[in-house]
Amino acid sequence: MAADRVVVLGSNFGGFTAALALKHELGDDVAVTVISPSDRFVFNPSLIWLPFGKRTAADITVPVIPPFEAHGVGFVHAAATSIDAVARTVTTDQATGNVHPYDYLVIATGYRNQMDIVPGLVPENKAFTITTLPDAERAGVAWRRFLDNPGPVVIGATQGAGCFGAAYEFLFNMSYQLKKNGIRKRVPLTYVTPEPFLGHFGIGGLPHGETLLGLFMKKERITTVGDVAIRDIDDGRLTLTDDRTIDFAYAMIVPPFIGQEVVHTVPGLADAKGYVTVRDTYQSVDHDEIYAVGIAAAVDSPWHTANPIGIPKTGFPTEQQAHVAAKNIAAQIRGEKPEVHKEFGDIKGICVMDAGNNGVIILTDKMLPPRKHGMLIPGPQAHAMKLAFEKYFLWKTEHGYVTLP
Repeated sequence: MAADRVVVLGSNFGGFTAALALKHELGDDVAVTVISPSDRFVFNPSLIWLPFGKRTAADITVPVIPPFEAHGVGFVHAAATSIDAVARTVTTDQATGNVHPYDYLVIATGYRNQMDIVPGLVPENKAFTITTLPDAERAGVAWRRFLDNPGPVVIGATQGAGCFGAAYEFLFNMSYQLKKNGIRKRVPLTYVTPEPFLGHFGIGGLPHGETLLGLFMKKERITTVGDVAIRDIDDGRLTLTDDRTIDFAYAMIVPPFIGQEVVHTVPGLADAKGYVTVRDTYQSVDHDEIYAVGIAAAVDSPWHTANPIGIPKTGFPTEQQAHVAAKNIAAQIRGEKPEVHKEFGDIKGICVMDAGNNGVIILTDKMLPPRKHGMLIPGPQAHAMKLAFEKYFLWKTEHGYVTLP
């Protein structure tokens, strides 16, 4: 009897983990194929360092083919162009052999930047982002130019953004790098955010988080402009929806994320943002054989704010969802019901926010409230921990050891 066929779309945190975890569960009883336009795993948490020359692309990427081959996972280096949920096939942009049938499908396609949320949010206006490797590299080129002619800096996030951790980390790393280059005192630094208060992070905040971040801002002499939306950006000028303006010589702005077009075009599969609507098994609401993990999976926000904000879904939550999906697919292949359930809000919150030579360790018993426990632990040990974790995770990825913590 032929092994069940599982196709995984995406080769980063969600897809990489789901594919290898499924092979670990079932071995030769499952044929797993990963389809991805990228043949390299990118350790996104380190993108905050790349613009400052602390990392290169080679430092934070791992080729995925060797670990896939070592664990018996097939790989197709191509972009998925369509999904037929009725025929159960995925079509790619390959010249030949571009139709891939599946018995089960895992969608781990990640995100696209919604840059048009703010007119003028483009490099030509000195406004950059760091949420992808090419974006971070462009921000790095601009940073090196900036050092020759420094001026005011604006860091922040647009309305609808959810990756606030990256904005805070880049902000504090920016302050640290300005000091290292001897220009901090003559560079005004401003943080702009739609969060209703500092430290909301898109997860509702944590005990004493607003106070702690306020102290960080005061210590680093950073001006904060919160609970605001950005109307547009011109060359060196950011305008808020209340008509206030902020001039800058360099800006890094985190935009909202939206789902990939290949998912968005499947009738009934995704919501308006292109995210797959899922149950707590990470199965599609309408298709038992389709799963979605990571940013590709829709998560309902439990609150409404004056300026819309998203929920962070990268890193640890993505890995947890991928493991849940792998166990449930394995159960289905064995003829059992998928019985592993994990609501997104019930996943533990584990994050290390870097600040150059300092930082904050964030720990919660649940991603979203209500929670029983939540704490922020500031100090230089956070920076050391992030450095150590980066090396550990890249080593783990290089060998495909996704069952390790």
